[in-house]
Amino acid sequence: MSTPGPRLAEITPANLDAALGVHVRPGQEHAVAPVVKSLAEAYVHPGTAWPRLIVDGDRPVGFLMAFLDIDWYEDGSVRRSGLWRLNIAAGEQGRGYGRFAVESVAAELRRRGTKQLYVTWHPGPDGPGGFYLGLGFRPNGETSGDQTVGVLDLS
Repeated sequence: MSTPGPRLAEITPANLDAALGVHVRPGQEHAVAPVVKSLAEAYVHPGTAWPRLIVDGDRPVGFLMAFLDIDWYEDGSVRRSGLWRLNIAAGEQGRGYGRFAVESVAAELRRRGTKQLYVTWHPGPDGPGGFYLGLGFRPNGETSGDQTVGVLDLS
């Protein structure tokens, strides 16, 4: 019997297909990479990627991947941690799973002694900016490619 409410699960051979089955709503694909790409990136970045399946009961409802203590500018001058990917299944959006995911990453980063949680998002009316701003993220004036960089204070 499963614990009620959402929880995070490590990606294992037993739940890999469930993780790969998480797909966002049509029209959102441009804003977040598919789970299969995230898992490939986690494979080649095992020291910094933190992928997790979001499960409610026995039902997969989403996927997240955090990045842990990466070289933000690739020259070692700035190290950051944050939310790399967030995919909430099309039929599960609007039920609090996204908030749960962000709060779970924040809790893990606090546990590791991190003071700020970073995220990037595609700007525009169909992007997730409003979601992240509503959770307290604030743009820090930077961009990463064409994405807005936001930060949430964890202290």
